Amino acid sequence: MPYLFTSESVSEGHPDKVADQISDALLDNFLAFDPESKVACETLVTTGQVVLAGEVKTDSYIDVQQLARDVINRIGYTKGEYQFSGDSCGVISLIHEQSQDINQGVDRATKEEQGAGDQGMMFGYATNETENFMPLALDISHKILIELAALRRENKDITYLRPDAKSQVTIEYSDDNVPQRIDAIVISTQHDPFSNNDNEMLSKIKKDLVEILIPRVIAQLPEYAQKLFNDNITYHINPTGKFVIGGPHGDTGLTGRKIIVDTYGGKGAHGGGAFSGKDPSKVDRSAAYAARHVAKNLVAAGLASEVLIQVSYAIGVVEPTSILVDTYGTANVEMTDGEISKIVAEIFDMRPAAIESRLKLRNPIYEKTAAYGHMGREPYVEKRVFESPYKGRVEKEVEFFTWEKLDYVDQVKEAFNL
Repeated sequence: MPYLFTSESVSEGHPDKVADQISDALLDNFLAFDPESKVACETLVTTGQVVLAGEVKTDSYIDVQQLARDVINRIGYTKGEYQFSGDSCGVISLIHEQSQDINQGVDRATKEEQGAGDQGMMFGYATNETENFMPLALDISHKILIELAALRRENKDITYLRPDAKSQVTIEYSDDNVPQRIDAIVISTQHDPFSNNDNEMLSKIKKDLVEILIPRVIAQLPEYAQKLFNDNITYHINPTGKFVIGGPHGDTGLTGRKIIVDTYGGKGAHGGGAFSGKDPSKVDRSAAYAARHVAKNLVAAGLASEVLIQVSYAIGVVEPTSILVDTYGTANVEMTDGEISKIVAEIFDMRPAAIESRLKLRNPIYEKTAAYGHMGREPYVEKRVFESPYKGRVEKEVEFFTWEKLDYVDQVKEAFNL
């Protein structure tokens, strides 16, 4: 019997995502001036206030208050009526030095012997239902909000949009797990007050999003996804009614509170650890990226149509405590998942230092991950410039989303005779 599956996304202006982007902007600046920085930065945002907390070990010094303001302004919180503005909000820093008890388990005589920054389990997932090997409902949810933000910045076809927004897509699947149609789309977007008649206002917003936003989203999708849109989709546009009060004024935001949006939209599994604000010695982040890299290359190589990777660590221990490959019964080789797991462990070195090196994670690449998902993005190279009143100017050409590269496909094919 057909079934429904739903994933959601949130915009860069959602308060939790504002917090994530600030935390990762601080991380990027610490890494730009000291690539060996150990960073765990948390951010809280609320009406007119930003609180920065966490632990940092670095030989650099950055203006964390100004960096937070710059991020807020880039997102679009630049007006007093939002009750949260980069130029006027208060910024409190409670950041202090990393615990020496933790650091002694991570830093070792040689980089290769670096221990994991914490215990825990991390997951990576990939499916062949989309070209970027991501769950389709989440992929479309992200694209809706990316395009909505583009419309907001263009300020031409729709002129009343504010930064805070959420989306949700429900897809009907067949018994053999193939997407059949889109059943429902939910979009809630913050907006300017522009009518004394709430019904008239809501009708205008719904008409604009269905007739302007959705066609722009569809135009960006491959043909197989375009076919899933139909005249019977149920649209819930701002279903609670007016959404003028939003962002950190409407809801307090915290770093790490959108971990399912950040990963696979509820598909696969999640170990529970957040990403933003953490340097790559924290395996919550680096091993989750590595697990995605493994899963994506296995599916791309044709080993299976769907793969979940679990990897686990003990704090201060170099080798992972376990590596599991789950193919959900879709493997194209005559092997058990346990046998596949052993071969995968030989192909991919999952020691923390090896992951950092393989995926180039000691670079300032993280703010770009902090909105619209850490997975499923297109790898690219870009020059970044960082300036500090204390450390001068640094230019770095860095590679983003390295864990999305299909650079191990040939090795996987050879190892499994595919």
